[in-house]
Amino acid sequence: MGPLPVAEAPPLVSICDTQPVTAEGVRTLLAGTGDLQFGQACDSLQQATQQLEADASGVLILDKGFGIQAVLDWLDHWKTSPGYSSAVGIVVWGVSVTEAEALRFLQAGARGILRKTAGVPSILSCLRTVAAGRSWMEDCVFRDNGRPDRYPRSELTSREQQVLELVEQGYKNKEIASDLGIRPGTVKIHLKHIFEKTGVRGRYGLALSGLRDRGMVSLPA
Repeated sequence: MGPLPVAEAPPLVSICDTQPVTAEGVRTLLAGTGDLQFGQACDSLQQATQQLEADASGVLILDKGFGIQAVLDWLDHWKTSPGYSSAVGIVVWGVSVTEAEALRFLQAGARGILRKTAGVPSILSCLRTVAAGRSWMEDCVFRDNGRPDRYPRSELTSREQQVLELVEQGYKNKEIASDLGIRPGTVKIHLKHIFEKTGVRGRYGLALSGLRDRGMVSLPA
């Protein structure tokens, strides 16, 4: 018989947080799992870059508390860093996260969006999903938790579907009007009808729902 296969080590989960004591909570949480392992902890974005350049694998939890723009700048910087690797999944978490912020973080390269107040099952689900190479966002980031699982595109007119697709791509009302050759006021009317038909509130919610429906972001059942 040949040698037995060597079991793969569990993915490492590191954390960069404005409050170092938070790392101990994450360490304790992961100690109770068999498929995730605590990595390193740091309290500055610069240290986070150094850690990833030394070992760009697993998951890094990044605190929104450093400032939204600082986190977005860091995500952009990391993607152009010599040590960049898509093997590491970035999870941005904060006490609260709005739809607009979640969309910006995802567009900047984050693979997970989570609130610090999330329950243990949600935290572990997020970390496991991101460690597996997929994206994950906490369901309650959406302001309308009563929305249908998949909004009914079939109920939208062809023009409304065109407007929706451009909203999902980040177009502003004036840009949509110019692209479709209609008035900005007409775009607003189409959006009003889209919100009513889909049950999703706000253009950021539409964009996030679009990412989810295309399988680019997973949400918990």
